[in-house]
Amino acid sequence: MSQVLLPQSLQQDLPLTALAPMQDVTNLWFMKVIAHYGSPDYFFTEYFRVNDTSRLNRKILAAITENDTGRPVFAQMIGESIPDLARTAKELCGYNIAGVDLNMGCPAPRIYRKNVGGGLLREPEKVERILGELRSVVNDRPLTVKMRLGFENTDNFYKILDIIADNNIDLLSLHGRTVKDMYHGEVKYDLIAEAVRRVNCPVLANGNIKSATTALEVLSQTGAAGVMVGRWAIGNPWLFNQIRQALRGEQITPVPLAEVRNYIDRLWQTPTASTMPERARIGYLKMFLNYIALNVDTDGHFLRLMRHTSTEIELFKLCDRFLLTDLTKTLALTPSTILV
Repeated sequence: MSQVLLPQSLQQDLPLTALAPMQDVTNLWFMKVIAHYGSPDYFFTEYFRVNDTSRLNRKILAAITENDTGRPVFAQMIGESIPDLARTAKELCGYNIAGVDLNMGCPAPRIYRKNVGGGLLREPEKVERILGELRSVVNDRPLTVKMRLGFENTDNFYKILDIIADNNIDLLSLHGRTVKDMYHGEVKYDLIAEAVRRVNCPVLANGNIKSATTALEVLSQTGAAGVMVGRWAIGNPWLFNQIRQALRGEQITPVPLAEVRNYIDRLWQTPTASTMPERARIGYLKMFLNYIALNVDTDGHFLRLMRHTSTEIELFKLCDRFLLTDLTKTLALTPSTILV
């Protein structure tokens, strides 16, 4: 079995951190934005869609070939055709990737209805065939899996964990909800702890890791090798550095809201900005602001007012009002519990 090893240049005495793959978010540009504020130990690409006519998506591939963050990047695939998954895995292994990751957790209905992503969790036998074939072709670098606890329930959970162990998977990223839970409800960290005990590879705990304090609590509760953070890293790109500070027992460095304003400016300057209509560009920025707002104003006023803006001038005037009026204010270390 190949080993998931941290490069020598990284801190090896601390638990791992990873940015969760998020479709239409974790592209090369966003990886670079995150890296500006403090990279995780690992990045994962958006998923490469795999079917009988698929070819490697060039934009997603750029997150590997043009990545100058200094961090290893795993290439994630989504699909259910075994020959095509094997073909794509071989192609990806021709690039400088940390490993190949199979998506078995995407909860979007348009995805799982095609029996891919989280839809695979309904068919343990199919999972066994897929992982067996992938393990035979990915033999010179890590083969990893990202999954959830199950589809609508956890009936297949232990069976799939045993399949992962039997196929010598090198790293498991486990979101502690079912596919049907989407991003709602309690994260079952106790079942992540069960996975840690049952599989023979490192496990990254995923699901509602919203602060450095949460990360430490989850690591303690689960015994996981590290944490994978998704949406909350959008709202707080300093989070990976904060987690490292907390792990070292250091005081977390406060982030002035003026720095958050600079982060929003950076997000506004997406590489496709010049070709995007203003309305589309504002809508794209609001996707990020939905999470940023929860760390800025725990009462939810910024979030509600932001959602009602319709022009660039209106939006940035609001950002200035909340972020630059009082230069002593800092980003909340734990975001508001207001639902987004």
